[in-house]
Amino acid sequence: MHTLPDLVATRNREAIAAMATHMEKSVGTLLLPLSSKILAHVLMLPREDESSSALDFFAAAVVEGSHEAIGLDMLLNSHRMEIISELVTSMGGDEQSRKAIIALSRLQRRDGKERKLTLGEFLQPHTLGILAHLNSSIISSRGKTAISRKLQVINSLGALIKTVGPSISNISPQIMALLQGVVGNLDLAESALESLRTFVVTLGFVDLAPHVGAIVAAMVHGWPSFSPRGRVTAQEIIDYIFLEHFDDIEPPLDQIVSLQGIPEFERASRELISRSAGPLEEQLLGFLKRIVSDNVSVSTQALADFKGFMETNSSFLHGLSAGDVFHPIIGQVTRALFVCGSRDGEEFEKVRNYAYDCIGVLGALDPDRFDPAPEKLPFDFLMYNFTQEEESVAFAIHLICDVLAGAYRGASDITYQNNLAFTIQQLLTYCGFTSALIQPTQKSLPAVIVHRWRQLDAQVVETVAALLDGRLTLAEATYDTEPLPVYPAVSTYREWIQRWSRYLISRVQARNAAMIFQLFRNVVRSQDVTVARRILSHLILHLIISGTDADRESIRSEIIVVLEDQVSTLSSSAADKRLLSAQTIFGVMDHISKWIRGARQELSPKKKSRNHQVAQLLEDLPKVDSLISSINHELTAQAAFQTKAYARALMNFEQLIVTKRERNTSEDDLQGYYDRLHEIYSHMDEPDGMQGVSNLVLAPSLDHQIREHESTGQWTAAQSCWEIKLQKSPDDIEAHLGLIRCLRNLGHYGTWLLNKRVFPHSSELLDTLETHIRGVLSRNEHWSEALAGFRAEGSWIVRNWDAVQQAVDSSKSDSPEISIARVLLALRGQQKPDIQTAFHAARHRLGATILSGGPDSYRRSYDAVVQLHVLHELQLAHGFASRIPVHLQNAREPEAYSELANLTAQLRARLDSTLPTFRAREPILSMHRIALGLMLPEYVAAQREISKAWLSTAKIARKSKHFQTAYSAVLQAREIGDPFAFIESCKLIKADGENFRALQELENSIARMPRLDTEYEVENTRLTGKALLFRARWKEEVERFDSRDTGQSFKDACNTVQRVALHTLNTCKSFLQALAYGSKFIYQTMPRLLTLWLDMGEESDLIRNEKQGTNDRQAPSAIPPMVDNIVPRLPPYQWYSAFPQIVSRIEHPNPSTFSTLSKIISAVIIAYPAQALWLFTSVVHSKRVERRRRGIEIINKVKASPSQGRSSDMSSLVERWHRLSQALIDLCDAPVDHDILYLSQQFPKLSAMAPSPLLLPLQNSMTVILPSNRAESGVYRPFPSSAPTLAGFAEEIEIMKSLQKPRKLTVLGSDGTTYNFLCKPKDDLRKDARLMDFNSIINKLLKTNSESRRRRLHIRTYSVVPLNEECGLIEWVPNTTGFRHILEKLYTTRGIHIFARDITEEYNRVRELGETMASQVFVQKILPYFPPVFHEWFIATFAEPAAWLSARTAYSRTAAVISMVGFILGLGDRHGENILLDTVNGDTVHVDFNCLFERGKHFAVPERVPFRLTNNIVDGMGVTGVEGSFRISCEVTMQILRTNRNTLMSVLEAFVHDPLERSRSRNLKKQRQEAPVNESPAEQLRKLAHKSLLPIEKKLRGLQDAELEWGGKEITISNQVESLIKAASSPVNLVRPSSD
Repeated sequence: MHTLPDLVATRNREAIAAMATHMEKSVGTLLLPLSSKILAHVLMLPREDESSSALDFFAAAVVEGSHEAIGLDMLLNSHRMEIISELVTSMGGDEQSRKAIIALSRLQRRDGKERKLTLGEFLQPHTLGILAHLNSSIISSRGKTAISRKLQVINSLGALIKTVGPSISNISPQIMALLQGVVGNLDLAESALESLRTFVVTLGFVDLAPHVGAIVAAMVHGWPSFSPRGRVTAQEIIDYIFLEHFDDIEPPLDQIVSLQGIPEFERASRELISRSAGPLEEQLLGFLKRIVSDNVSVSTQALADFKGFMETNSSFLHGLSAGDVFHPIIGQVTRALFVCGSRDGEEFEKVRNYAYDCIGVLGALDPDRFDPAPEKLPFDFLMYNFTQEEESVAFAIHLICDVLAGAYRGASDITYQNNLAFTIQQLLTYCGFTSALIQPTQKSLPAVIVHRWRQLDAQVVETVAALLDGRLTLAEATYDTEPLPVYPAVSTYREWIQRWSRYLISRVQARNAAMIFQLFRNVVRSQDVTVARRILSHLILHLIISGTDADRESIRSEIIVVLEDQVSTLSSSAADKRLLSAQTIFGVMDHISKWIRGARQELSPKKKSRNHQVAQLLEDLPKVDSLISSINHELTAQAAFQTKAYARALMNFEQLIVTKRERNTSEDDLQGYYDRLHEIYSHMDEPDGMQGVSNLVLAPSLDHQIREHESTGQWTAAQSCWEIKLQKSPDDIEAHLGLIRCLRNLGHYGTWLLNKRVFPHSSELLDTLETHIRGVLSRNEHWSEALAGFRAEGSWIVRNWDAVQQAVDSSKSDSPEISIARVLLALRGQQKPDIQTAFHAARHRLGATILSGGPDSYRRSYDAVVQLHVLHELQLAHGFASRIPVHLQNAREPEAYSELANLTAQLRARLDSTLPTFRAREPILSMHRIALGLMLPEYVAAQREISKAWLSTAKIARKSKHFQTAYSAVLQAREIGDPFAFIESCKLIKADGENFRALQELENSIARMPRLDTEYEVENTRLTGKALLFRARWKEEVERFDSRDTGQSFKDACNTVQRVALHTLNTCKSFLQALAYGSKFIYQTMPRLLTLWLDMGEESDLIRNEKQGTNDRQAPSAIPPMVDNIVPRLPPYQWYSAFPQIVSRIEHPNPSTFSTLSKIISAVIIAYPAQALWLFTSVVHSKRVERRRRGIEIINKVKASPSQGRSSDMSSLVERWHRLSQALIDLCDAPVDHDILYLSQQFPKLSAMAPSPLLLPLQNSMTVILPSNRAESGVYRPFPSSAPTLAGFAEEIEIMKSLQKPRKLTVLGSDGTTYNFLCKPKDDLRKDARLMDFNSIINKLLKTNSESRRRRLHIRTYSVVPLNEECGLIEWVPNTTGFRHILEKLYTTRGIHIFARDITEEYNRVRELGETMASQVFVQKILPYFPPVFHEWFIATFAEPAAWLSARTAYSRTAAVISMVGFILGLGDRHGENILLDTVNGDTVHVDFNCLFERGKHFAVPERVPFRLTNNIVDGMGVTGVEGSFRISCEVTMQILRTNRNTLMSVLEAFVHDPLERSRSRNLKKQRQEAPVNESPAEQLRKLAHKSLLPIEKKLRGLQDAELEWGGKEITISNQVESLIKAASSPVNLVRPSSD
């Protein structure tokens, strides 16, 4: 066949005929399949006449014997693209290039166009087809000719680019995809680089800019494999971009990887660094953009660079991930790394491995201390099913931006990329986008089109711009008949989703939907199933609504078949097919449920939908609802459980339980369902839920008890259960594995001690774990594989390296433990290649959990993250050991310890940032000990660090109540010789309840404390002081010693560290010094400091001496000068954290104290005017003369302050604030006669205030973010930099319908978002404001505790800004609905009327009955009329199971927190309109805090419940009710409140000096009558404050109130919570708010 072109060129008719006869074909049939190659060859003949004759000959030969009239022009036109492609390919050969150009010119002349085109202009329309041909040639080339053929193709691409010129940009993404695919091939790299250079210098600067990131990544990534000639070309490319035309190109810097490390790129690297250098935070954000790039080369190289960045800037990263709350950017970092780590496919293998390495460098950061970066919300659904143009276009734009553009950028297959390009092109046309949007044109475009285009992301615009007005075509698709359902007929997930999607596309008939979905018919056939998965839910929903009954039935059948396959024991499907298919089906079901919820909302009376829209939804809703309802709940639950979709399983099982309870199913019959709930919570690692379910289980099984014990860390009890199970089933491997887990977690590693010099033969003593494993294997050798991981771990713990080697050699698996064992063995062998290989293999294995878990699996994959954390620390220890000088190995000098200090400090910092649980931290501490002992066996300083690691294990085990493990760890530390191990030992004794014995042991240990080494003098002094302080505190607690003995013990402790803190003066001084060290304990120190200082200053003698100038320097009068001195040294954000407390004392009677207060207030306002001025508003506009005078005096000082040269700006800002606040007061005070006010007409002054640089007083903008101690240095920004300012007001002001007629003011922020505020007249909001401050402090305290942090306990707060004593602003809480409104709607749906006459009459009659009879009638007659329905709101509002569970859990926990805080504060009036629910996350939000300090008990009908806990409130918590999440959250909250009693009481004093002032004149009058004559008003007020706050203090001490018959004895937290829950849910209290 290769001879035919030559035969046609020479017009050898006889040879062609003979060949045809030999092959039994006609001449035409022989020639036609090779037409393009023959015609291209003929056109390349040297002479024009020869070419023309050969063409005529070919045309005649083709039609010979045929009845069809086929002319030469028809032949040329029908094969034009193939001919051009062949000729362009020939341009890549040195000898044929000139002939190919001549041939193309000949072909061009036959077009007969009036204007003669250049060759480039002639080729330009065909470039995409040519490129597809070149790509297929590269792919299809085989055998010996492959390399030469590929080189010719690549060279021809360069020739094509040069010929076409800058207009080649229309296919630049495809060119980049092709070249990136071959530039890494050693045989093709040189030619590919030459073509790439041609591409770079040919493109226009604007067109080149988007590709710079990918080009640079390819150059850096491929540099090590480039030949010398290739490196020269690569350098020319880099120099062209960065040294010659950097300013012209203006590439996006955040997409360019580092050029450092390559000498040839040094100049370009310096240029790049000079342009991109900036704060570390900005550099970090740039990395995050690059590492998630769709381009594999960019992502790979960016991750490699990012690892270096993290290691170089480890202190910076530790600062971001330190403290109780991590920097928000940490969530972005972890998500970006998990996105990379979960990218599937061979091409992403390097990306994944780099990501796992970076995760290890970052460390196992505590997931409770940061919020994961939110994923970009996808397009929800098409509510009106393609019948509304705007909605359909929005869907098309979503497909372009969120589905196709990324796939198009990242595609390496040209065919797939062309399919994507065609789909994007057609969707652009559908949206009305044309090239006129990016090109200068006189043609005006519709504003709506322009607006749509401008909403697109810049990267998307760069990607799709070349496809505007494109001419790509796609062959008509043919659809094979699919057997239904599809699932059983296919073997893989990819095949199932592709074939089902194509079948569903073929069923789309509606015009608009078909115009979109039909475009995907070829795209979904690719190897990449991402696009098919993204459109499937929309496709199914459309067919359910618009398809036939047969379509709906086929969809239902497909769903059921997939679900049934999950629970079938006879399934033959592959595991990945089953799992991925189920996940896809669950996603479809969620999508449908969301649409149902949205449709019901649209049909609600509040929505103003058009009549035809309502009619359409009323017709569509039953079709969708009936299909989803027809899928059996139990089948869904079981399938979800099998596929580990635990939230979905929980949701469906609970719905089954609720249904069965409504049918009066007995509790015995529900036990199986409860046990399954318990198992689900166990898999979800939710011990609260498990505990709640356990209260429902009548006879817990052994498996149930094991799950309960293991979830709560009761490993000894779990061990006993496993042993019982083994007695029943000695050959059950799962029981053996369970027992081994218990032994491991209990630390039963026996008597192996790390100091070999003390016990040289200790290796002969096998540990408990190893003994058990050997015993098991002696009876069951075939279990060796299953036990290998435990055996390896137990052996390395006791440093039995022979046993580790045996475990590894006998294992064929690649478990995490075996992977780490291989690393340890490699480190022990000290062979560098083996070490690198072992680390690489271990990372690959440990990352498998992340790969399968996906981008949002950080918490689920935390065990794997811990292992990667450990792996990196092994690298750190190995690096340290390889660098340490040999002569220091045996030293006992300070130098030896200092060499280790940096490493151990880094390890401790990393440990502090992890989840503070025994399960998370013990593996890390264990590996610290193993690494130091393995690599530095003779290093004395390392032995001390090993003992510290044992004591850290003891501490975390003690806190987790693993006392046996803690005791074992203390013994290990003592055997190593740690002189202070006795401190932890005594703490352990005390934790076990033996307080006096612990004190005796401490006394004895202190008495016989040995003389300590001088090289650790500082640390030893600190620990000695710590031991003495514990002795003093414990003496005080046991109450067996007189005050003088206890006081002397405190003196001894203080003298050890040369401090005396027994005087108020010195106490304040110590607090100030603590604040100077950092903000870690600011909420324990600042409120107490202010209370001590300000109260002391109000003493009458002190004020009198102050005025007479006779104060003693050692007296408390010395405190103000001391504070004066430290004010400039403390950062203003520390004072801001207590700013309301400071401002509340602005009328302080002591002149010296007020002077210092004034300086503090001025410093805060000058530093943070945007926030502080709002908090100072009520002072400047106060009705109290002295208060207002002092406020204005301070403001005038602020205006005149030259601080940082900003006095003029400050003065202007203060003036704007003063005018705006006065205008808002005028709005509040204005008389109202209508429902709507008009801003510009009635309040022109307020209208004229916008725009303004003033900050909107939003809670997020006003809350200070304190740094961690490691992030205190340098310039710190305690507030969000992007906080919105005032941009404008809405014209209409809505008047609310309550008594005070508050005004709803709508404000436009500078961020484009609309915010609402309530301007509330005739109400003193200072109490609400102080309560928000109090709640904010509680939120901070909740974040400092690991238990509350893990549960994300918090109170929802919002901004309250008092403008004066009579009015103020309240931030409108968005996305909330009232509890009462929810219940009214739910009961109305059931046909129940809340205010039915007969029920109202019955309730009024109940009030007249006795207490016992009233509660009986209430329970038997009233409650049955109102069955609990609140759980239905969560199901209807949160369609996705994960969202449902998250919302319900958030509801239970936030309800618990506000219940405890409300009880402490005596918060009343908690009716259904004051309790709101967040419709986004389920949070409980309370409003209207006017009824505080037990005011509800003095109502006309006194309140008796401590907080609201009705049947419906309990119903919302799930089938377990108050048990589990609610109760435990109450206990955790109460624990924190009681622990921080002093801090909270100090904060509450602001109530006395501010909101309670309005009532103090009445109370003070009575107080003065009873007070001594010489008491000042301030002292009388302080006594009144103490009396007002005494009930709160009693509650915080756990002292029971006499009214509740508790007596005065302190009770435990669990008993206190139990009593409160009983009181709140008691029918007696609920039906009878007051006693007779």
